[in-house]
Parts: sequence; C-alpha cells; structure tokens
Amino acid sequence: MTTTASTTALVADARALGLAHYAARGVLEHVLARHGATFQQQVALRAAITADAPQTPDDLVNQVQGSLKADPTDIRATLHELLAKQLLVVDDAYLRPTDAGRELIAAVGTETAPITARIWGGIPVEDLAAAGRVLALVAERADAELAALTP
Repeated sequence: MTTTASTTALVADARALGLAHYAARGVLEHVLARHGATFQQQVALRAAITADAPQTPDDLVNQVQGSLKADPTDIRATLHELLAKQLLVVDDAYLRPTDAGRELIAAVGTETAPITARIWGGIPVEDLAAAGRVLALVAERADAELAALTP
C-alpha cells in the first residue's frame, strides 16, 4: 500500500518544508519555461508589477533579495534580462513593467491557477491557518538567523 501525507502523520520540519517548496516551485518553473522565463525573473517582474509605487533598480534588488535571499549581483543580472526581453523598461530612475511583462505574469497565473487549485484544494481551512502561522514563524526565525550570520 502506498502512503501519502494524507494517510501518514508527518511532523513539519526543514526537510518537509523544502520538499513542499521544491515540488510547488517545480510546477511553476515548468510553466515559466514554456514562456521562456525563470523563477527569479518571475519574482522580480511580479515585484515590479505589484509595487504600490514605481521601483528603482535598488528597490527591486532589495525586494527580491528579501524574498529569495539571492545574491544582489544575480538579481541585477535578472533585471538586465527582463530589460533585454522588454518585460521591464527604464523610466527615469525607475524600472516599470511593460504590457508584455504584465501579460506574461497574467498568462502564468492563468496557467497555474487550476494546478494550484488541485494542489491546495480540499485542505481544511484550520490546517491552512495552522500551517500559515508555523511558516510565518519559521521564516521570521530563519531571517533572524541569516541576519546574525551576515556581516
């Protein structure tokens, strides 16, 4: 008999978190690849699109670094890739998403929505709330540990 997370009691730990993250990210990266985009490009482009105000390159680097904990040099390279693909455009001191950039994020969202519904569907609201609290605490603690390690 094959067991799954729904039939076997599991304890949340770093490994379980990592496996869930990479499984979900794998789905997203598969969809992004069909559009010629990478995960980091999508994160940076989404940050530009969802920002309340225009973002400078430094603003976007800081935002993406806060999310991905990626090297700022790599993030700057990603911004240059988005500019080269004309998904972002320079407007004075700001980087703004183009219509093509907005269309890419919308298309990826449309393609992933039914997959996301299948992945998350049927999980009790109470379980999602508990998981949300635990994940927020883990992220907060991990951010504090990373800050302590960073000179």
